[in-house]
Amino acid sequence: MEQHQLQTTSPPLLTIRGLQTQFTSARGAIKAVQSVDLTIAAGEIIGLVGESGSGKSVLALSILRLIQSPGRITQGQVFFAGRDVLTMSKRELSTWRGRDIGMIFQQPQGSLNPVRRIGWQVAEPLRQQERISRKAAWDKAVTLLRSVGIPAPEEKALAYPHQLSGGQAQRVMIAIALALRPRLLIADEPTTALDVTIQAQILELLRDSCRDFGTSLLLVTHDLGVVARLADRVAVMYAGRIVEEGPVSVMLTRPEHPYARGLLDAAPRLGQLAGQRLKDIPGSIPDLSRPMPGCAFAPRCERRAKLELDACVTAPPPFTLIGERHSARCWALPQAEEALPIATVVEDRV
Repeated sequence: MEQHQLQTTSPPLLTIRGLQTQFTSARGAIKAVQSVDLTIAAGEIIGLVGESGSGKSVLALSILRLIQSPGRITQGQVFFAGRDVLTMSKRELSTWRGRDIGMIFQQPQGSLNPVRRIGWQVAEPLRQQERISRKAAWDKAVTLLRSVGIPAPEEKALAYPHQLSGGQAQRVMIAIALALRPRLLIADEPTTALDVTIQAQILELLRDSCRDFGTSLLLVTHDLGVVARLADRVAVMYAGRIVEEGPVSVMLTRPEHPYARGLLDAAPRLGQLAGQRLKDIPGSIPDLSRPMPGCAFAPRCERRAKLELDACVTAPPPFTLIGERHSARCWALPQAEEALPIATVVEDRV
């Protein structure tokens, strides 16, 4: 099992080692997460980026042990503050989720109970974990709704999910996730379905809430504009593997893996002419049920085609340390490339 861990400035809160998750299908085992190593320090915000189908959401659910049949974790370790998550009992998991780790899903309306009032949905984890009275839990729920910017929280607490706007529903999900002040929050595409103004407000709320509570954040997104706003560090995922990892300032100016470079080149930029086509990455993510002896990105890689490297299709590339806390998984890492200014990384919806 290959292990790759970049040193952080504080002890890791979450440590993932060699994690593998697969799904059984008619085509065979689909290896959605393959030998992933990742650490998250206390108070750190990490952006996990990649195309749809790269394995980001499956990794997030694997951390929480929410993978359902026909999926299963087949290998690896997940340690949270030194505790082995994969050996926890159901009772231990129930206590751990919510109290120590929270989750915000990308479709808030589908995650809320349609027949329960908002206030009680926020109050429920407080009653379960803190063993407080109904009135105390309700009062705390109203305070939480106010803290996440819900207007007239005393009235909205009595509302049902269908009576909320998309932005309000997402704020409620954040209130639920933060109710017990978890040490780690996982947000899976938290602003995808929201309009421009609401997106910016939700991102600011997430950032400020994490800073105020000292909460670590794993932000799952395909959106480099979101990463530029929030993240301290970025991990790029492709075909179930993390292919590059480093500080946000480096990853948004000088990514070294050709896939990470392709994501950056495909992002809208300041000064781009109206109607100008964005540069895309040719090809598509490979079939994860088929063996890939070499680099999974090789069939789409212009760098490999130019250099005609045999290793790219015969053996998986190891992680190479490029700079401080910056590494990439590639056989053809360039010595120097022209950097892109960070100010050019802009997403048109943020």
